[in-house]
Amino acid sequence: MNELVQYTTKDNYAIITLSNGKVNAISHEVIDSLYSLLDKAEQEKKIVILTGQPGMFSAGYDLKSMTASPESALELVTKGSKLSHRMLSFPFPIITACTGHAVAKGAFLLLSSDYRLGTEGDFKIGLNEVMIGMTMHNAGIEIAKARLAPVYFERSVNNSEIYSPKDAITAGFLDKIVPETHLLPTAIKIAEMFASLNPKAHAATKLKVRKDYLTSLEEAIEQDIKDGLHPPTK
Repeated sequence: MNELVQYTTKDNYAIITLSNGKVNAISHEVIDSLYSLLDKAEQEKKIVILTGQPGMFSAGYDLKSMTASPESALELVTKGSKLSHRMLSFPFPIITACTGHAVAKGAFLLLSSDYRLGTEGDFKIGLNEVMIGMTMHNAGIEIAKARLAPVYFERSVNNSEIYSPKDAITAGFLDKIVPETHLLPTAIKIAEMFASLNPKAHAATKLKVRKDYLTSLEEAIEQDIKDGLHPPTK
């Protein structure tokens, strides 16, 4: 679609690739592109593979927007939380092929996907908001609570514990890890496996399973708008 996000379509799936600089920052423009491409994939009835650059899936939100002002941070985080809601309620499976580091919103994108495939290596995965001086937003708490293993929830949210890819499986950020050269081929095999699902049954079951969770997430987003944010310290 543009230099920040690319879209490649195949028979049963579409690959969406984040490509926004060294840290693959999640900016307003990236979120807008992701919304547009998810709409396109839905219209084409495609399973989605979301991936990043070698060694870096995403280090999180664009820091320029996050540190400009509390209002600027709130605007970006609200858009990002709504993107997570869109992903969690997307009618077709979303597979994230995590190419390396996934921190803050990068990790939340993992938690917003149906299947999370990671790559072996010396990579960091986790939620560093508290570490950098940001009080965790309500929507982030709801996403983490629903998808992380209970014993790792407070360790990840309150303590900003960061994990290796192997430990990220135990914590609940990833489902499986493979060597780097196997990452995209394995994601494609998973997409082909998901193609055997009945799409209407998948979409309806996903919404039924996540009904209470999605409602809680919507309420959390509205509460964040009312409360405002404590953006990261510069």
